[in-house]
Amino acid sequence: MATKARLFVISGPAGTGKGTLVARIRDRRPNLDLSVSATTRKPREGERDGVAYYFLSEDEFTRRVEAGDFLEWDGHFDKRYGTLRSEVDARLEAGHSVILEIDVNGALNVKRVCPDAVLVFIAPPSLEVLEARLRGRGTETEEQIALRLGRVEMEMAKAAQYDEVVVNDDLETAVDELDAIMDKYETDERN
Repeated sequence: MATKARLFVISGPAGTGKGTLVARIRDRRPNLDLSVSATTRKPREGERDGVAYYFLSEDEFTRRVEAGDFLEWDGHFDKRYGTLRSEVDARLEAGHSVILEIDVNGALNVKRVCPDAVLVFIAPPSLEVLEARLRGRGTETEEQIALRLGRVEMEMAKAAQYDEVVVNDDLETAVDELDAIMDKYETDERN
């Protein structure tokens, strides 16, 4: 059966393991391209420009927004994040499915612009597990953790607008579920 290159958008609350799931699914699917997002935040230790994100100044980000270079963009926690159209279009045109790991509002914006995009919401098994994961990362201050936890209710409420939901309770099970979702949408021409 022929496969169709698709745009998959992965999102959910911080701490649900989106990055780990995306890395694991890319190990299974070497032809799945990851679109690198742009951001105005500073790089974390070990992050490289063009690999983790395109790290842009506020002025450069604004210029690119005004030029229409973004498929979607959003601001939160005093920083802006966005997906460059060129990152997605070139890969899809080459026949490769693309995966985006972006926030909930960005995902819904992508769906408005690209109705064929497949939105997959990654949910935590519980709020307690989510908070423990955020604290265990050791990358945010208490204030940042509180801000992230404050967004969870809004983000979880939007899960119903997604095409699929995966609860990341057990990593291997979640990876298997995500893999099956991708198979379904790449091979079913009705989607």
